[in-house]
Amino acid sequence: MPVNLSAPDPARLLPVPGVRIGVAEAGVRKANRKDLTVFLLDEGASVGGVFTRNRFCAAPVQICRDRLAGGDAIRAMVINTGNANAGTGEDGLARAQQVCSALAGLLKLNPSQILPFSTGVIMEPLPVERIEAGLPAALADAAPDHWARAAEGIMTTDTVAKAFSAKATVGGAEVTITGISKGAGMIRPNMATMLGFLATDACVDPALMKQLAQELADGSFNRVTIDGDTSTNDSFIVIATNKAGNAPVTSLSADDGRALKAAMLDVARQLAQAIVRDGEGATKFITVQVDGGRTAEECRQVAYAIAHSPLVKTAFFASDPNLGRILAAVGYAGIDDLDQTTINLYLDDVHVAVNGGRNPAYREEDGQRVMKQAEILVRVDLGRGTASDTVWTCDLSHDYVSINADYRS
Repeated sequence: MPVNLSAPDPARLLPVPGVRIGVAEAGVRKANRKDLTVFLLDEGASVGGVFTRNRFCAAPVQICRDRLAGGDAIRAMVINTGNANAGTGEDGLARAQQVCSALAGLLKLNPSQILPFSTGVIMEPLPVERIEAGLPAALADAAPDHWARAAEGIMTTDTVAKAFSAKATVGGAEVTITGISKGAGMIRPNMATMLGFLATDACVDPALMKQLAQELADGSFNRVTIDGDTSTNDSFIVIATNKAGNAPVTSLSADDGRALKAAMLDVARQLAQAIVRDGEGATKFITVQVDGGRTAEECRQVAYAIAHSPLVKTAFFASDPNLGRILAAVGYAGIDDLDQTTINLYLDDVHVAVNGGRNPAYREEDGQRVMKQAEILVRVDLGRGTASDTVWTCDLSHDYVSINADYRS
C-alpha cells in the first residue's frame, strides 16, 4: 500500500490546451493492461527534457537526447511499458526508430518529430509489431482529458497512478499545469526507473525549455531515492504549448519566470514524492532535511548518505530507534573536515543528539513513537554554516525484496 497516496481523481486533472492523449492495450508484455500511450502536441509547442546519467542508457533515451538537441519541432511522444528497450544495442535503436516511423506515418509527420519512451524489463527485444498494431487504437482514443488514463498506461510496478494539476497566474494570464509520473523501484537521483511528463499551456521561449526542465528536475525528481539504483531509462519531459496568451517567458529570474517555475515545481515535487510514497514495499515516507552546512551540495551529500543507507531504512521499517545508524551515515558522507561536536539530530519534535552526543533528555520511547509514524522528518544540523537541502525517501521492507526477486516472472 502506498503511503498516504491515493489514485488521482480524473475530474481533478486539468486538460492542457494543445495536448491530447490516447491509451491502448498493445500486449507489450502482458495482455489486458494499458501499456501504450501517445501524446499529441499541437503545432507551436516547445519541449525540454532531462534524462538518466546512467552511461548504459536505453535506446529511446539516446534518440530523445539527439532529437531535442537537433531542434526539430516535437509533435508527438510514444510510451510503452513492459519492455525497457535497454541493453539491446543497435537492434534496440532500430526498433525504437521503427516505432517512431510507424507513428509518424499515421500522423503524417517526420520521424524526427516523435520522441519514444520505454520502461520495463531490460535486455529483451522491443516487440515492435505489437506496438505498431496498437498505435491506431491509441490515436483513436486521443482526447485532452485523458491524463488519468495516461498515468495508468505508463505504470510498471507502481501500485497506484500518479498525476497532479494546478493553475497559476503568469504575466497576467491564467495558465494550466498537469503532469504524470511513474516509478517505484530503481529510483535515485541522476535522474531518480522513472518517467515524468509535465505540460503547461504557458508561453515559454523555446530556448528556455532545457533550463526549465533541468531546474524543475533538480528541485523534484533529483531529490528522491528509494533504493540507490539509477535506471537506464529515466526521462523527465517538460512541454509548453504556448496557448495561454501570456507574453512569452524568457527568463526564469524575471517575475513571470519565477511564478511559472514555482507553480510547475509544486506539481513536479508532488509527482516525485508520489514515487517515493509508492516505493516498492514502502510503509513510510521519510523527509531528510540537512541544515547548517557550508553549501547546499554538502547538505545533499549528507542527506543522500542517510537516505541511501540500507541500515537506516530497515531500522525505519522496524520502527527501531537505532539512531546511531543515522549518525554513522552522516560521518561517512564524505565531508572530511566535519566536526562531530557541532552536530544535532532530530526526529520530528524529538531532539535525539546534542553536539554529537546523545541528548540527556532523549528517551527511546520518544524515538520509537516517531518511527512508528507513516510520515517522518529526520533533521540534521551540521552546525557549520547556513545552507540547507532536503531529499525524500522511504523505508526498506521485506516486500521490496520479494517484488524485485519476482519482477520478471
